Amino acid sequence: MKYGRSHKEELTRQKRRKLKTKPLIFLLGILFLSNLFWFIGWLIPEKSQGTKEEVASVSGEVITREDWMTAMEKGVGRETLLELVNEKVMEVAAKKNDIDVTDKEIDLELALIHSVDNLAYSGLEPEDMRQKIRSGLILEKVLTKDVVIEDKAIKSNFKENKTLYHVKTAYRTAAIFVNTAEEGTQAKREIKEGSNFTVLAKERSIDVSSANLGGDLGYINEQVESIDPAIVKAASEIKENTVSDVIALNDGTFAIIQVTDTMKGRSFKFKDVKEHIKRELALEQLPVSVSPEAFWEEFDVKWFYGE
Repeated sequence: MKYGRSHKEELTRQKRRKLKTKPLIFLLGILFLSNLFWFIGWLIPEKSQGTKEEVASVSGEVITREDWMTAMEKGVGRETLLELVNEKVMEVAAKKNDIDVTDKEIDLELALIHSVDNLAYSGLEPEDMRQKIRSGLILEKVLTKDVVIEDKAIKSNFKENKTLYHVKTAYRTAAIFVNTAEEGTQAKREIKEGSNFTVLAKERSIDVSSANLGGDLGYINEQVESIDPAIVKAASEIKENTVSDVIALNDGTFAIIQVTDTMKGRSFKFKDVKEHIKRELALEQLPVSVSPEAFWEEFDVKWFYGE
């Protein structure tokens, strides 16, 4: 009996506590909903006015975020969207035609391209560069899949161009060119303190062409005649993603550099480049050059800029 009374009393106390907390919970619920509605009401006007945000002004004349975004859309927006659409078109084409592109094939193309053009794809991040190579390879494979090239022609081409397939080590290098050694030392100090090399190159480098690319010189080695030998030497000696000491150049200026990637040199055998040569010879037989846009109708492409 003692246990029964105690248990009954405990149930009564719990019931009383529930009755006391109900009004409090109800009140808290009202307060929560009120605050939620207030927050939503505050947020919506801010969102609608976001495009009117001032991003610059000239003599009191305001340039809004909307103005800025519209100009960007008209300027680079079309080109950027075009690239995205074409990359997607090529991926769809690869699936339809059962075409595969391996990392090994992309590595080969990059090595061969940069052995003859150090500035190819300069200014692009490695992932973007590889994606462009991939899209290009898909297009080439689609266009040449039915073209027949004799092995004799492929072997002959390899023998005639054997030197092209002996690729020397190259270094993906960025540089900040300055007028004095002191300026170079200051730039290196700022990078050490946290400044971004790419941003600083755009702001400080006196070489306009590379400055516009964040200092990117592409993949360089001693074969690139346009690059000062002192820069090539420094690139071969420093560790990746570190900043060199100030380098004195032949024209009296100075530079600091950063190497972000090293493409090891190698000699490609016939079996390594056979498919590459076959595609090149097949492409030469096509009557006209073809771009990914040629496949838009087939894959029902629709985009913001219309026709």
